Amino acid sequence: MKQVAKKSDHDKHVVEAVVRRFGPVSRVGIYKLTNFRRNTISSIVRQLLLEGRLVEDGRSNNPLGRKQILLRSNEENGFIVGVEFDDESVVAGVMDLRPRVKRSIEEPTYLKGGREGLIKQLKSCVRRAMREINLDVKPPVGIGIADPGLVDSRNGITITSSTIEFWNQVPLQRIFEDEFGVPCIVESKTRAKTIAERMLGAGQKQDNMIYIDYGTGIGAGIVVDGKLLYGRDCGVGEVGHTHIAEDGPACKCGSIGCLEAIAGAAAIEARIRKALAEGAASQALELAGGHPEKITAWTVLSAARAGDKMCGNIVLDIGSLLGTGIANLVNLFNPAVVVLDKRLGLAGDSLLDQITRTVRGQALTSSSARLAIRIGELGAEAGLLGIGLAVLEQHFEIPALRPPSYMMESAFASDAPLDPAQ
Repeated sequence: MKQVAKKSDHDKHVVEAVVRRFGPVSRVGIYKLTNFRRNTISSIVRQLLLEGRLVEDGRSNNPLGRKQILLRSNEENGFIVGVEFDDESVVAGVMDLRPRVKRSIEEPTYLKGGREGLIKQLKSCVRRAMREINLDVKPPVGIGIADPGLVDSRNGITITSSTIEFWNQVPLQRIFEDEFGVPCIVESKTRAKTIAERMLGAGQKQDNMIYIDYGTGIGAGIVVDGKLLYGRDCGVGEVGHTHIAEDGPACKCGSIGCLEAIAGAAAIEARIRKALAEGAASQALELAGGHPEKITAWTVLSAARAGDKMCGNIVLDIGSLLGTGIANLVNLFNPAVVVLDKRLGLAGDSLLDQITRTVRGQALTSSSARLAIRIGELGAEAGLLGIGLAVLEQHFEIPALRPPSYMMESAFASDAPLDPAQ
C-alpha cells in the first residue's frame, strides 16, 4: 500500500476516491461518506477543482432544500496505457480515467527474438500508442500489462508461460517502471479480462463469478464474495491444466490429458486438419481460402455456426469437455454466473447450450440450479479495459498515513529491552 506523510494529503486522496466511486456526489454527500469537517471538504474540493481532478456536474434534484452542486472525477485529466499480448498478437491502447479506450494498435507477436525481442516489442508498442494519440509530452498515470502466462501479480513477475516457451521469470514491472518512470501493474490476461467482464460486461458486478478465458490456453478468473482470488503463488484459476482424460495427449505443462491439451484452440485446429488430411469435407477449408494451415479454432467455430457437420461435431465435443471443467469449478466455488470468452460465441448457441447441459448434468444441483452461464460482452478490448481498471484501482487507492518520524522513533524506543536494574 502506498503511504503519505501528511494528513492533508491522505484526506485529499480520500475525497478524490470517494467522488470517483460514488460520484456525481455533492459536498454534503462527501461529508456523510467521510465525516470530515465541512470546511476541510470545501478546501480539498476547491484544490481538486483547480487541479482539474474534479469537475462540477450540474445540481442535485432533491425536491426540498437547496440544490447542491454535484462533483465527479475528471476522466480526461490523465490517461493510462494498457498492453495485452499472447503468442499471436500484441495490443496496446491509451485509455482515459473511466477507462475508455481512446486509441489502440495491434501487431503480430515477435517471437523469433526471444525474451529480449518480445520485451523490446512491448516497450515499442507502448511508445507507439502514446505517440499516435500525441501524448508524448505527458506521462501516463500508470501502465498495465495483461500477460498470458502465470503471473506473480504482487511482485510484477511472469513466472512461466505454457504458450511462449522462453517467457519465464520476467520482471516486467521493474523493467517498465525503470523505462517509463511511472507505476506499472502486471496481471495475468485471464484475471484482467475477469475484472473487465465483471465490472463492465456480462458479469454485471456479481460478487461471485467465474470467467473462462479461451484460446491456445484455458484459464479461469475466480471472484468469491467480491474478491478476485490469487492464492499463495498467484496460481488460482489454472483450469486448463486440470486432468480430464486418462489417455489424453501430452500437455506443454508436462502432464497428460489436461483440458487445455484436448479442448484448447490448438487442439481444435489439430483435429480439423487431421480430419481434412483423412479425406473429410468441411466449410472450414473454404473459409480459410483452401489452405488447411490457415484454419484456426475461430474458423471451426464459425463453420459450425454456418451448419458444417464436421465442425459442429467438434464443437459439441469441445462443449462437453469445457462443461466438465466448468462443472468442477462450479462445485468448488459456487458462482452466481459463469462468463465465457466472447470468442466462443462465434459458434452460435450450440456451444453455449452444450456447455450448459454438461454443467447442469455434472455439477451439484444446489450449485447449478440458479447458475447463469453467459457469453462475454467484451471482445478484443477486454484485456485492455481490465488492466486499465487495475491501474486505476491502484492510482485511486486510499493511502495509509505514515506516522511522523518522532512517533516512529518513540515506538521503536518502547520496544527496547528493559534494563534489569530498573
